[in-house]
Amino acid sequence: MIGSVPPSRGEDSSTAVPVDYDQDPMRFAANQAATARFSVAGDVHGPVAERLTSVGSAPVLDLGGGNGTLGRLLADRHVATVVVDQAAHVQHAPRPAVRADAHQLPFAEGSFAAVAALWMLYHLSDPVLALNEAARVLRPGGTFVACTSSRFNDPEFASALSDWGQPFSFDAETAPTLVADVFDVAEVQRWDAPLVTLPDTAAVELFLRGRGLPSAQAQHYAERLATPLNVTKRGALIWATRR
Repeated sequence: MIGSVPPSRGEDSSTAVPVDYDQDPMRFAANQAATARFSVAGDVHGPVAERLTSVGSAPVLDLGGGNGTLGRLLADRHVATVVVDQAAHVQHAPRPAVRADAHQLPFAEGSFAAVAALWMLYHLSDPVLALNEAARVLRPGGTFVACTSSRFNDPEFASALSDWGQPFSFDAETAPTLVADVFDVAEVQRWDAPLVTLPDTAAVELFLRGRGLPSAQAQHYAERLATPLNVTKRGALIWATRR
């Protein structure tokens, strides 16, 4: 859904979102489960897979593709895809899957017709380095797509999330500009709407666990909230092409 995103705070410094996929795999599992169960509009992976398929973008590099959410959707559509991630859960992604660093991709220049970087560039302290590497492995005119959340995402939980409202390295407020430093940006889709409905306390606890709270803290906070609870999602999906 298209919507407005609150303005940037200006010259605030930004940091990378910590990577915890190997140290706390249940946090990642909780996030995926909460999205699948309680998202009203679904995640961006489905629409991205549809668009990449419709424009004939193959092969696709699913950069930071985790355990293969996008890769499976593309495989179902018979679109050749390589999943790359630095975390161990890439072993559960559909093959071919490679454990590698986004800053040093083990592929030749111009190997892919499209590169997707969904929900991952905010883990990098300097995402432009990875953007340049994505451009290197893209063919001229190839498609690049990335998405991220806003620093003002999930405002209903602002008091529970210690870093709420703080800029991070690739947030919806700055991501389009960062992508435009490397690619020609074709379209920026923004959302700012109540796209998640949490029906009960257990759902709130699962959602907060997925947002990084330890289990005991997520449970404690969830028990204080009235349900059902609508959660406002804010973020951006960016489509671009290689120059």
